[in-house]
Amino acid sequence: MYTHRPLQKKDLKCICAFPQSAEELFYMFPKARYPLTPEQLFDAVRNRRDPLVALVNNVIAGYGNFIEVGRGGHCSIGNLIIEPAHRGKGVASYLVGTFVDMAFQRYAASYVRISCFCHNVAGLLLYYKLGFRPVDLEEREGPDSERVALIHMHLNREDSVEQGVFQESC
Repeated sequence: MYTHRPLQKKDLKCICAFPQSAEELFYMFPKARYPLTPEQLFDAVRNRRDPLVALVNNVIAGYGNFIEVGRGGHCSIGNLIIEPAHRGKGVASYLVGTFVDMAFQRYAASYVRISCFCHNVAGLLLYYKLGFRPVDLEEREGPDSERVALIHMHLNREDSVEQGVFQESC
């Protein structure tokens, strides 16, 4: 049902339409200015690893990347966003699962990190459902200069296998 492929430059304009507000863009890409432009996204992608798009019937339905990759250490998933019409339909779970599998298989990571702002309840609940657990909290400045909490969550390799949330292949 879902597939994925590496991000292509032609995808940038499509992905820029995913954030429907400054708040949504802040959740995805805190340093960007709303509305997101292909130039802003391209500049960020240059400093990321494995930028991927999730596809539903060959249509882009989601985007994400690794912010950090530490072979044998940890990988951090970032800039995750789902196209509005595809939210709540499993695309985010698929995309997160794809990154988790890559982290454990390709990079031999011992854990995967994902961070989520406190107001992004849908994201927090999804990540918790997928086995990620809060490990730290960081104070950040929100889009209107208010104090917000960025919650860092980890999924350990052992926990992912025990819970059977993600399938690892041999």
